[in-house]
Amino acid sequence: MTSEPITRNITTQSWFDQARFVPPDVIFALTAQYVADKSPKKVNLGQGTYRDEHGNSWVLPSVRESRKLLAQELNHEYLPIVGLADFRKEAAKLALGSELFQKQEDKLATCQSLSGTGALHLAGLLLRACKTPLPKVYIPEPTWSNHHQVFSSLGFQCQSFRYYNPETKDLDIDSYYSALKSAEPDSVFIIHACAHNPTGCDPSKEQWQELARLFKERQLFPLFDAAYLGFNSGHVDNDAFAIRLFIEEMNLEAGVCLSFAKNMGLYGERVGCFLLATSTEEAAVKTQSMLEMLQRSEVSNPPAYGAKIASTILADATLRGLGMTICLVASGAPGTWDHLIRQSGMFGFLGLSPSVVLKLREKYHIYMADNSRISIAGLNRENVEYVGQSITDCLKQE
Repeated sequence: MTSEPITRNITTQSWFDQARFVPPDVIFALTAQYVADKSPKKVNLGQGTYRDEHGNSWVLPSVRESRKLLAQELNHEYLPIVGLADFRKEAAKLALGSELFQKQEDKLATCQSLSGTGALHLAGLLLRACKTPLPKVYIPEPTWSNHHQVFSSLGFQCQSFRYYNPETKDLDIDSYYSALKSAEPDSVFIIHACAHNPTGCDPSKEQWQELARLFKERQLFPLFDAAYLGFNSGHVDNDAFAIRLFIEEMNLEAGVCLSFAKNMGLYGERVGCFLLATSTEEAAVKTQSMLEMLQRSEVSNPPAYGAKIASTILADATLRGLGMTICLVASGAPGTWDHLIRQSGMFGFLGLSPSVVLKLREKYHIYMADNSRISIAGLNRENVEYVGQSITDCLKQE
């Protein structure tokens, strides 16, 4: 007796059928559109990178000199788990200043990171491991899109608070104060140390003083995102004012997430550092050990080349002085543009409607975020007049 073969309808399945589709990152998708555009007049004001007059990536003179100095002794050995020691020391000195660094050194925990994103992620991992229950993370609105993604992916509840007033096109400081006063003790606040992304609107020194007072009074934890030290005003001491105020004058524990992608133009090298200022030497030792464990489990150890470039520049006063200044002049367009002068840093809000942004993209091949956030670094002598005239034409057609 022969048995009949068993036949069945088998539907092909994947372990990942339950995966959800996530839309592309809007800025990287915008860059892809720009790259695919064949127009010779195209302008990219989306992604924040230095460009020359031909739209190509521009390498800072300090980076060129640093690479020459490194060329003969460069090797490809692993770095320690927490990164290049000289880089971590110089990065901390940059953020705190030499005098405060010497006072605080024994109460610091530092770890080299994969740029600012990696520093924020390390901060989140450390906070998650040290605080039960998880604190709420307050994030300004608007902000850099990755702030929400980093902390929500780690399980934190993220709460937005209004930072920018679109009517006055300026910082809404009263809303900021109100958010601090209503937050539960031990809550975490993400703070743009300077050159707020995307608005370009920063608190004044007097407003920083009041903010610091409220942080101390309400027992809140400040986590600084410091991606533009030295780039914003041209002076690191000015740009790091809030960091040093919170740590030295207010004697607060604080986290500082440093990135050297923008202020050194080291985008693809992913050079960053997480710095934690604690209140005791014991806390620093413990958190340093935890950062080493967390880093080992995530990336094992960080990349070396960019950190060596950055360390060489930071340790050399001459190389540190090789900077740049970017200026945008807008004229002839309807409406008032005073807000552009108030804004600072690499990014700024033009305050254009979505329809104007779309028209600029489709008709004039000028690419910017839908909310009219632009990277000032995308402007140069060759395109600034074209961009200004195109914006004027679009506004007159509205």
